[in-house]
Amino acid sequence: MVQHVCERCGKTFDKKQGLTQHMKRKTPCENIMEKVEEKINKEVQKRVEIIQNPPTTTKKTSYKFIDLFCGIGGFHIALTQLGCECVLACDIDQSCRDTYADNYGITPVKDVRDIDPHNMMDFDIICAGFPCQPFSNGGKKRTFDDDRGLLFDEIMRIAKVKKPKFMFLENVKHILKVSDGEVIEYIKKKINDAGYHLHLFNMSPHNYGIPQQRERVYFVCVRKDIVGEKQEIEIPEHIGTIKLENFMQKKEEIDEKYFVKGDILYTLNAWDEMVKKMEVGEKISPTILIHDAYRNHSATDIASFADWRRDYIEKNEDLIKKYKPQFDEWYKKHKDVLQKREIYGKLEWQVGTLKPNDSIFNHFIQVRQSGIRVKKAHYFPTLVAISQIPIYGKEKRYITPRECARLQCFPESFKLNPNDRHSYKQFGNSVNVKNVKTVAETAFKFY
Repeated sequence: MVQHVCERCGKTFDKKQGLTQHMKRKTPCENIMEKVEEKINKEVQKRVEIIQNPPTTTKKTSYKFIDLFCGIGGFHIALTQLGCECVLACDIDQSCRDTYADNYGITPVKDVRDIDPHNMMDFDIICAGFPCQPFSNGGKKRTFDDDRGLLFDEIMRIAKVKKPKFMFLENVKHILKVSDGEVIEYIKKKINDAGYHLHLFNMSPHNYGIPQQRERVYFVCVRKDIVGEKQEIEIPEHIGTIKLENFMQKKEEIDEKYFVKGDILYTLNAWDEMVKKMEVGEKISPTILIHDAYRNHSATDIASFADWRRDYIEKNEDLIKKYKPQFDEWYKKHKDVLQKREIYGKLEWQVGTLKPNDSIFNHFIQVRQSGIRVKKAHYFPTLVAISQIPIYGKEKRYITPRECARLQCFPESFKLNPNDRHSYKQFGNSVNVKNVKTVAETAFKFY
């Protein structure tokens, strides 16, 4: 017997007349696909939250900790999830202190240099993501000659007096190479002189299922009388990842202000138009400097350019010659906008050879001082504290502060700073909660 099925709710009828009457009912039947999709979305979100902050298998501790250079509390969340209690926090930035107080009910003190360790209650752990600007790419790799580099010594000043069991410290990976390794050797010596054994780990969220490449160095410092004859700590690696899309907010949740507009959108559309004029398999030069191609520089001009610029001009020659009619027509059409800012004429294509139906909007985009950077959409670009908010090409919008929070493994209950500019900067400076929790949990198991 032929069965007649309602495509909306899945109910079956022996006769077509029954299905017809069912479809004409005043109250629509339940949409079974919507219910299934809703259940799937809830399950996916549940799994995302578990991977961001998995339940701890370690017996919860009663350790007390202080949170120096606390930012918005990445260390705080990780340590309290393990049963620890924060007894003091400190940060120089007013917006960070406001966000910290709003979330944890603790108002951080302003300046670490004002803390007197002789007048502090006892505690077991120092947490500190000490200022990274002197050592990072974004901070132009300064050294301890920068006053912020010297703030590391404030951690040691407190440690020598209070002698906590552990110190969990974090910084950018470049700290290992600054000044030909002199900075890291200085740090190691200070930690040793303060009475601590040091374990060093290079970690990134993408090693633990989070779609963000953000390599950081973690310093696990254990008081020497606790270490004894124990071997080096081994940090477990997470196997598997969660799809990038599962960290994104639904498009209908996104405020209009996050969508790209104006000259930036025009510029992205223009470059997308040019990319689509090229052949599948084309090896686009790492950086196209289109303005230089149409400026008729003299040999003297070119000789005065920086090495990197001369190198790119030479690499661009063959590509622009190959597509000269297309480039000529395209540049004439769009130059009024492209010439408004030097960076609009610089495309950094970090995606490899062109694929069929490729588009810059298939990828992540960043508008940087170095140009329009396009990166594969496997991982989010590293969150940074300067104004390079990644653009999610698929939806032509900037990633939101809430998405930044998810990438740094802050819970959905975390209260964002109401000022987006502050919020982006805070997450760009923050430690990753899951990485910190992995480090601390391993240390607690081992010692």
